[in-house]
Amino acid sequence: MKRRALISVSDKTGVIELAVRLERLGYEIVSTGGTASKLAAAGVRVVNISDVTGFPECLDGRLKTLHPKVHGGILAMRSNPEHMSQLEKLGITPIDIVAINLYPFKQTILKEGGVELEEAIENIDIGGPTMIRAAAKNWQDVAVLIDPSDYEDVLDELEEGGISRETKFRLAAKVFEHTAHYDAMIAQYLREERTEDYPELLTMTFEKAQDLRYGENSHQKAAFYREVCCGEGTIAAAEQIHGKELSFNNINDANAAIDLVKEFDGPCAVAVKHANPCGVGTGDTIFDAYINAYEADSISIYGGIVALNRQCGADTAAELSKIFLEIIIAPSYTDEALEILTEKKNIRLLTLEGISEPNDRRMLDVKKVGGGLLVQSLDCELLDPAGELRVVTSRAPTDGEMEDLLFAWKVSKYVKSNGIVLAKGGKTVGIGPGQTNRVTAIELAVEYAGERAKGAVLASDAYFPFPDNVEAARAAGITAVIQPGGSIRDDDSIKAADEAGIAMVFTGIRHFRH
Repeated sequence: MKRRALISVSDKTGVIELAVRLERLGYEIVSTGGTASKLAAAGVRVVNISDVTGFPECLDGRLKTLHPKVHGGILAMRSNPEHMSQLEKLGITPIDIVAINLYPFKQTILKEGGVELEEAIENIDIGGPTMIRAAAKNWQDVAVLIDPSDYEDVLDELEEGGISRETKFRLAAKVFEHTAHYDAMIAQYLREERTEDYPELLTMTFEKAQDLRYGENSHQKAAFYREVCCGEGTIAAAEQIHGKELSFNNINDANAAIDLVKEFDGPCAVAVKHANPCGVGTGDTIFDAYINAYEADSISIYGGIVALNRQCGADTAAELSKIFLEIIIAPSYTDEALEILTEKKNIRLLTLEGISEPNDRRMLDVKKVGGGLLVQSLDCELLDPAGELRVVTSRAPTDGEMEDLLFAWKVSKYVKSNGIVLAKGGKTVGIGPGQTNRVTAIELAVEYAGERAKGAVLASDAYFPFPDNVEAARAAGITAVIQPGGSIRDDDSIKAADEAGIAMVFTGIRHFRH
């Protein structure tokens, strides 16, 4: 019986070599539209799909392969005598290889400048997914190719005698992963067009960026996947230009550093350790900002990650190179800075041009729990959009205190709860992250700050439930506090602050980070 291959691809990479080698192996090549024209121009004898179906392509190419003579040839089980008898009676030739890749929906919706809904809809493939799913269902008899990177292996196997069962099964599994990904992209795009945040059925899709050596711990396997869209200015868009391969913890910590540095318009440096900021500094230059971040906690920064929101120059690089750092992230580096930093073989250097760009609000914050998924919008607000900062004590903060309060408040948003931040002069002086009660978090931040706590301001990611928090701040020499407010004991905290001469400001919004 004649062997037949159906080839119809949007991505023409390697398609001519595929068809030529299949033809040499005795396959009849059936094709459609632009693929048929390209193959014919290369000298391949092509049977047009219309000659197989006896029906012309129509509806601007929307209808060409949805026909029993195509799908019957794909779906017939060769080991089933009744199937083969029916093919013979109906004049259907079996199709043994299906090489198809789908309309470029992803490329269409990601086009620079955006895309109209109608154009996106026209790039939703119908016949292609139907054919490759049919071929994958009948994988024991039909080899299905959706990725040009698989052509060479399949052709080699054919030339050595035949495609193995293992290869056919691998290719079939790849199809269903691919069509699930394709449909999820469409669903996500249409959901965003309808501005529907949380549908009854949530489908999400990601593309593998890299396999990782291990996960959070060395006995765990891991990989890094990127979202299909919304990736500009995120760790997923960063380019590594030097150093060892990124690890699971590297990526997680780098993500925390990038998110925090985005909060600042002026030069800012953020040092992160175990996904918590350990030093944050601002300044007139990025050099000044880094020195402030380093001095904030010169012990914890060791082995940490530093994110800069300005180009890294030679002076900053010289300071960075004095200690062991896992990663440095910056929008760019001068040649002199790279010369200094690349002397360290293992340090990872990342560039991220959009590091100052706010995160895309379409992105979702997702947390996996046993048997389910928690999904929420990103925490993109800083202050209550419905109100303003409210001074609740008899003493208002000075201009300098207010500047430091807002600085500390931005940092507190990225500290694990219960989180406390002490700041003074445009830099953090003590951070107390992830405690089970707020007083302990204050005590930890004060311990880190030492004498620097005197005259500093304090930010708390959530309200003070008891006045003992104010007492701990007074004992440390804190002069002003910023917190969400909203506790039933707010009056007790305000009274304690007034008695201590501490200015207190309410933001009307909390920033839990678990």
